Amino acid sequence: MRPNIVSEAGLQTRAGQWWDSIPFLTSAVIVVCGLIYLICLLVGYDSFYEVCFLPEALVSKFQVYRIYTSIVFHGSLLHVLFNMLALVPLGSELERIMGSIRLLYMIILLATSNAIFHLIIALVVAHNPFHDDQYLMNECAIGFSGILFSMIVIETSLSGVQSRSVFGLFNVPAKWYAFILLVVFQLLMTNVSLLGHLCGILSGFAYTYGLFNFLIPGPSFYSAIESSTWLASCVRRPKFILCSGGNPSAYIPTFSGQNSPSSGLFSGNVWRNLSSWMPRRETAAQSTQDDLRFPGRGRTLGSGQNTAVDSDLNLQARLLDNSSPNNPSDTAVAGSGQRLSNERWSQVNNVVAAGAGGPPLPQMQQSSTIASEEQIQKLVSMGFERTQVEVAVAAADGDLNVAVEILMSQQG
Repeated sequence: MRPNIVSEAGLQTRAGQWWDSIPFLTSAVIVVCGLIYLICLLVGYDSFYEVCFLPEALVSKFQVYRIYTSIVFHGSLLHVLFNMLALVPLGSELERIMGSIRLLYMIILLATSNAIFHLIIALVVAHNPFHDDQYLMNECAIGFSGILFSMIVIETSLSGVQSRSVFGLFNVPAKWYAFILLVVFQLLMTNVSLLGHLCGILSGFAYTYGLFNFLIPGPSFYSAIESSTWLASCVRRPKFILCSGGNPSAYIPTFSGQNSPSSGLFSGNVWRNLSSWMPRRETAAQSTQDDLRFPGRGRTLGSGQNTAVDSDLNLQARLLDNSSPNNPSDTAVAGSGQRLSNERWSQVNNVVAAGAGGPPLPQMQQSSTIASEEQIQKLVSMGFERTQVEVAVAAADGDLNVAVEILMSQQG
């Protein structure tokens, strides 16, 4: 009997594939938190009281660095292990939606807002006129779990589901999912920071309801960072996801519509900045067309073969759907679109011929120009640049399938 030559991948191969599937920033956070814990373990550092979030030290000594050091330090192996395992699905999903730089900005924003909520609640409890209690002012909070609870709220809002399963035991309404997890973790592990997790939930809801919109910059902010030379080595990484989404208002997913003002803190209009604090939900008509809570298509540089195959299949399917000459939408596009002149096609032919190293191609007739305009409009509607589409269609002699292959090879 012929032996089965197909064998399952080994543990090392599976681990490598799992790690390669995690986007750039999420894996970077895992590495940073893991290395910090490992270094603390090797050198015997356990003075977490110096780096944790301590409201008393923040007020009396103005130690603002605690806001950010507290989220990367962890107290035990199980602490960092559970937090990072929870970060993998949450961070990966949000990073693919937002992009790497946008997610980094969101983490910094959430860490700051968590600390502000934590400090305000601790001060109110410590100085209330009924019964003052200094316990929260002297509570030392540490770990990435506060950010995780904010991510849980945001990811649940993005998913649009009505209910969520708690450890596969029972289902709860999606809007109460984070609060149920808060209670469950508090019952199972009494040494966790209740206030730290609660502030993470509050920041997540404030974020999804658009209260932080005036602090969110526009697309040019992220594009400038991605195009900077000091970040070029990171951008070239295969797992890095560009913030190249189609959300013109530059909102990271919230309930606010795209017609509301964008990038408030950077626009200079104070009234628009303040008006963005008011939560505005999308209407049903808007949600039926596009889910505006998703900022767009984060594209991974050097993505794997599976992504390329899926994109190619989607493009071919859209070409087949639009290939009918009786399609009214195609007729409308062809009628309203601007037809290329013979001089424009002559320039395209010269470019193609120059790239091939041959003489200039003969000039196309006006009839083929009109037919090619319909093809160009189809490809432009798929997201390709018009100049590249014109060259690709001319090089493919009007064959859409060949033109798509040329455009896909240029993007790859």
